Amino acid sequence: MKRLPHSRPLLAVVAVAGLIGLQGCGKGKYTTEHTNAAKLKMNMLKSATEYQMAHQAFMAGDLQKANNHIDYSLTLNESVVKSHVLRGRIMMEMGNLERADACFKHAETLDAGNVDAAYYQGVLAERVARKEEALGFYRKAADLEPSNAQYCIAATEMMIDLARIDEADAYLRQRQERFVNNGGVKQVLGNIAMLRKDTRTAQTLYAEARLLSPENTAIVENLIRAQIANGAVADAEVNLSKLLSDRAMQDRRDLRHMRAKCLVQLDRLVEARDLYLELTKDRDGNADIEAWRGLGEVAFILKDTPRLKLCAGRLIAIAPKSPDGWILRGLMQRRAGDLAAAKSSFEQALELRRDGNTLVLLGMVQQDMRQNARAKESFREALRHEPGHTNAAALLASVPEN
Repeated sequence: MKRLPHSRPLLAVVAVAGLIGLQGCGKGKYTTEHTNAAKLKMNMLKSATEYQMAHQAFMAGDLQKANNHIDYSLTLNESVVKSHVLRGRIMMEMGNLERADACFKHAETLDAGNVDAAYYQGVLAERVARKEEALGFYRKAADLEPSNAQYCIAATEMMIDLARIDEADAYLRQRQERFVNNGGVKQVLGNIAMLRKDTRTAQTLYAEARLLSPENTAIVENLIRAQIANGAVADAEVNLSKLLSDRAMQDRRDLRHMRAKCLVQLDRLVEARDLYLELTKDRDGNADIEAWRGLGEVAFILKDTPRLKLCAGRLIAIAPKSPDGWILRGLMQRRAGDLAAAKSSFEQALELRRDGNTLVLLGMVQQDMRQNARAKESFREALRHEPGHTNAAALLASVPEN
């Protein structure tokens, strides 16, 4: 039998037909599943990348950019808990608290054991002054991750804000063995000691905290305040000098005021005067009542009459409801021998605020003027205001009968 021209073997024909059939039928089940899995994996990778970009933008303070990235991340993969938490944090910083709350709650729905969802619900509740609710979330976060001191500290500080000092102390001390090398825990225990007026214990705790967290300037500030309360003024002044040598801290007026007061107590009056002069001459100095008062007091001690006169007048002008300017003026007038004017100035100060010290000053001028009966009455009134006023008691005893 003759073979047809250009004929092919049957096997080849069948193979070609099978190939054509496969091409015509489209993707099989396995191929579709493989493609879907690859697409899902790609979306997860893209979602993770978008999350990282959102987090970086959030930390840099670019909230709108962060929001755009996290929105896209969630369209790619809606089931990522940390993405919902980050969106909530972004919304919270943008002032959209209702949406932030919804984001945190949705994250908690996806994973009830997510510590960040609990913690940031606490942050949000604290921001809107729902303190009890905030405490509940912080305690939950601390229970979910007991090895993280941040959550334990947050719960303790909320108890302190709620004036539950004993509870805060017990709560933190029960857990402090886990955080023996954590400066933040020592700092909060120091805060509790300060609230209890136990300044010596507080100073010890702050000193330990500083050793554990030497870069934490808030701990150094706490230590300085405890040192001043305990009379360790020289140590406090050294620490203040170190803090203020940092360029980032040089504009802290409160720290400069503290250092000036320390310098006065250390009898370094010229340095104190120079610091007060700086405080009165800078941008906010014109209205800084504390600086003008401090400068006036130093000027009185240094017998710098022109500057004392300037400070008295300035205080009367910027703080007309405060007795401080009148007291400084009265001190200047008494030193100058103008007793009638000094008496009038101290009486003016007493109209604004009656206190033991000003009554003693008035009594001293009255005694200088030989108005002994009036002087006695001033000293007695000073003792009624402040029964432990030793100067008033001594001066009262020294006044002649007539």
